[in-house]
Amino acid sequence: MRERPGLPPVAWSYVAAVVAGAVFVLATASYEGFKPQTFVVLAALFLICDSTPALLNLERARVSLSFSACLASVVLLDPEGAALVGACALAAFQRVALVKRVYNAAQFALCGYIAGTVHELLRPVGPHARWRPAVDLELLPFAGALFAYVACNLMMVGGILLLSRQATVRALIDEIRLLTPGLLGYGSFGLLIAGVYQAVGLFAPVLVLLPLFVARWAFAQTRAQQRAHEATLAALCQAVETKDYYTRGHSERVSRGAVMIAEEIGMSPARLEAIRFAGMLHDVGKLGVPTKVLQKDGPLSEAEFAAIQLHPMRGLEIIREIGFLDEALTGIMHHHEKLNGRGYPMGLAGEEIPEFARIIGVADAFDAMTSTRSYRPARSVAEGVAELRKCSGTDFDPQMVEAFLRALEKTEWDPPRQVVVPEGEHVQTTRQDHDDPSTPIKVMGEGPW
Repeated sequence: MRERPGLPPVAWSYVAAVVAGAVFVLATASYEGFKPQTFVVLAALFLICDSTPALLNLERARVSLSFSACLASVVLLDPEGAALVGACALAAFQRVALVKRVYNAAQFALCGYIAGTVHELLRPVGPHARWRPAVDLELLPFAGALFAYVACNLMMVGGILLLSRQATVRALIDEIRLLTPGLLGYGSFGLLIAGVYQAVGLFAPVLVLLPLFVARWAFAQTRAQQRAHEATLAALCQAVETKDYYTRGHSERVSRGAVMIAEEIGMSPARLEAIRFAGMLHDVGKLGVPTKVLQKDGPLSEAEFAAIQLHPMRGLEIIREIGFLDEALTGIMHHHEKLNGRGYPMGLAGEEIPEFARIIGVADAFDAMTSTRSYRPARSVAEGVAELRKCSGTDFDPQMVEAFLRALEKTEWDPPRQVVVPEGEHVQTTRQDHDDPSTPIKVMGEGPW
């Protein structure tokens, strides 16, 4: 739970209910057969792990490795013991506000108790359990406990985020979808902890912490590599936009619009990430177009227009060796193709145009129309929508247009900031925009293209 002052009354009520539930569970437990030595070992392991949270694949996501110890207690102790281990978060070493500390301890305790209960319900009992190997006995019940713990944890964290207005339902669903695999992976260490403890006793934490922290290191390296990739892409986008003050932020907005469409048509998380990169880099080929052509006033010569038409192919040449982009390359290469076959660089038509390119084409045109240019003010969102509808079926895929319009009804489109051109910089006055279907490019000696 992220700390934010001024929680709404309903969020405070939610926190109070969770804390009250945890207090009730801990106060009414019988603790029959309680194992103090095992509890002390697991509590110590819980606090050590809690002091070094791990990064996952979301910017704001942190996961406490301590819940591996809590899941081990599900196997080694009863549900009440697991709840008590979870409640140790109250003594965590991290500096957090008292309310957050109490809430985290309460939700860990409830998650441990629920997971322990599921484990007991699934664990075989009776004469057959005496001779079957222990690992066989634990796999199914532990898997059930693991899923129950992760689901309970995500629900409780999601509940406070929603009630405190720190996340929307849609954003929360997307984050849960990305977080769940990592949480399940870390949680599975609980079975390893339990197995090692049963084999070597008090030395178990020493043996288990090494692979646990190696896993944390591996996740951190993956996240660092992802950040390095994104920084590289952002630098490329910035290099493109330095050529024209009026296109600052264009790549970022096209990326956001493309993701809106992709989410609306139900793309998988992996492809959503690829379309986000494709939107960021769709105009990277402009690095190979002379600045005087991009900033020229009035009609273009045939050679100049040919240079403009080549920018998608130049973009592919620049980034084709970046392996993690994968499908994004087709979106960059073909985002100026038109459904009627009159686009460029290859004149593809209909379903010949890759899906990524059809998505980026819609987002690209809409942002160009609703952004201020040197030769005209920004059009309104309503005017941009009208132009998309007008060009649907000729320039743009109708399915992608409708998906974007549905997304606009759910998410407000943030207009670009007002452009401030430094004194003395060259400013265009009459140039047409190759991204804007309502202002077709003119070539010397020809009508509108």
